[in-house]
Amino acid sequence: MKKRIIILGGVVLLVVLGWTGAWFFIAGQLRQQIELQALADGETGPQLVCGDLAVGGFPFRFDVECTSASLVSGDVLVEIPYMRASAMAYRPTHLLGSVTGPVAISDAFTGARQQVNWAESEASLRLEDWRIARLSIVADGVTWTDQLFGDTQIAQADHIEAHLLDMPEMHDPEAGRAALAGYLRAEALSAPGIDLTGANAEIELEVTALPDDIRNWGAVPVLPDWQQAGGKLRVVGIRASDGSADLNASGELALDAQGYPTGSVSIDSLGVAERIGPYLDEPWRTLVLGVPGENGRHNNQLNFAGGALSSGLVPIAALAPLF
Repeated sequence: MKKRIIILGGVVLLVVLGWTGAWFFIAGQLRQQIELQALADGETGPQLVCGDLAVGGFPFRFDVECTSASLVSGDVLVEIPYMRASAMAYRPTHLLGSVTGPVAISDAFTGARQQVNWAESEASLRLEDWRIARLSIVADGVTWTDQLFGDTQIAQADHIEAHLLDMPEMHDPEAGRAALAGYLRAEALSAPGIDLTGANAEIELEVTALPDDIRNWGAVPVLPDWQQAGGKLRVVGIRASDGSADLNASGELALDAQGYPTGSVSIDSLGVAERIGPYLDEPWRTLVLGVPGENGRHNNQLNFAGGALSSGLVPIAALAPLF
């Protein structure tokens, strides 16, 4: 009996030592991969630098904390006070995260400086076979301000939530392509610049022909790869209303072989033309929103083709290729 207890104790000790070694190895790999992001050039790939990086949570979790983070992509610098991501060791494909504001955003080319802050926020990411099953971000008490000359409020909302959901019926495992449905909702949205108060808005999108394995994202140029795979962006619906004005839009867009947007978006609105009148001069306002009908509603279709944006059949702007 005593011998069995000794053997059992030895086995338990080996398991504990084995898991301890495995945990510290995985934690080291996580740290190394994050630190490698600091070596990116910020042009071909985003550069992420943590002022202080910590990996903890032993023995059953992996907690990654990044303090005083800076993210550089092109001319844009994003400064984040604190980020945290956690996963249980027995469920590594389900990540929980949080970010502490305020987040400062600056553009070296234009000189713009803005800040985004919130009262509470949470995020989660769940993967299945390295495919996004669900990504959710929820924030309350969100404010967006311009800080170029003092603090000027651009917009605020009591509640914002954004979700990306896998569309399993459109997954093509042979081609390695997946589709995602996106949903964004804002409650009690206000924007002083366009006299918007207490509006509710939501956006529903579908994106097809994305690489199904997120480990391959960025391995090749994203937009050319998406275009060659026949990817489409379906605007299922854009809806916004504040009681005195409303807007609805839907359509479908893609990219042609030269990188120009192609497709169309239909817009139906009431009271929006009058609201944005001081900020968008004629004839552009009518070219975008259309001529009002007998019921006062504006209807129009914006068409994208051959590097041009047209209002119906009337060309209104030349567009630059996206790749």
